[in-house]
Amino acid sequence: MNIQEAKQRLRGSIAPIVTPFQKDHSIDFEAFRKLIHWHIASGTHAISVTGTTGEPSSLTVEERVDVMKEAHKAINGRVPFVPGTGSTNHQETLYLTKKAEEIGADAALVIVPYYNKPSQHALYKHFKAVADSVDIPIIVYNIPGRTATNLHVSTLAKLSQDCENIIGVKESNKDFEHINRVLLHCGRDFLLYSGIELLCYPMLAIGGAGHISATANVVPDKVAEIYDAWVEGDVKRAQDLHYDLMPLNDVLFKDTNPAPLKAALGMMGKINPDLRLPMDLPTGTLQDEIRSVLANYVEIADGIGLK
Repeated sequence: MNIQEAKQRLRGSIAPIVTPFQKDHSIDFEAFRKLIHWHIASGTHAISVTGTTGEPSSLTVEERVDVMKEAHKAINGRVPFVPGTGSTNHQETLYLTKKAEEIGADAALVIVPYYNKPSQHALYKHFKAVADSVDIPIIVYNIPGRTATNLHVSTLAKLSQDCENIIGVKESNKDFEHINRVLLHCGRDFLLYSGIELLCYPMLAIGGAGHISATANVVPDKVAEIYDAWVEGDVKRAQDLHYDLMPLNDVLFKDTNPAPLKAALGMMGKINPDLRLPMDLPTGTLQDEIRSVLANYVEIADGIGLK
């Protein structure tokens, strides 16, 4: 996928799929493939794996490559494939991004390195090196609440000017002024995605390209429909979906993502809802709340109890 094609096709709901585990905590690739098929049948516009929701910090580098390979096979060209390849380690990020290109990814989602809190100058050098190492498009992933570092608009703008294949950014950033300035300084054709559930609709209104929303794991059809309704000019439908999903969005983030998501998917009978330590399922009290809210949106499988 060339740059211009990517700018046209990488729009809408890019679903960040969870990584399901079996009881022994090995990756459940059968459940994983079923999730991908379900998403595509539900109208999801593109698939991402091994981003925050996919628990990359709980996977080995080899497992991340295996997940990318399995996802690419399951997608089979039906929708664009945008795996997360970022890490706190620069060489690891280079390796995973090159692997994504080899596997056949349409673009790579590269997170701001977490924990080590690099300067803006260092971030520029990191992302430029990653972009220069591959020929596929790069979407930068800015999530200061998880990385402890905010990628400044000025840094992103310089990257977009100096690296032709840095074509967009996922902003999991509650600072809406910052988000507006991204398009002002990077250009209106720069692909801007919401990573904050309550900003999926508002970001479309300022010229966003779509959203990479964890909630799509539970209701992929409705999250995709927000975008579809907007581009079709049905503003009221898009607004209605925005507000209708708010209670679900709220409960799914009462614990650290993806713990509530995996609990919800377990209640739906989609996966075995295990996480690898240090992550774990929500408390029994929160699971009860998730079940109560979830029942308003989807069918909950009978007899499934997670506590």
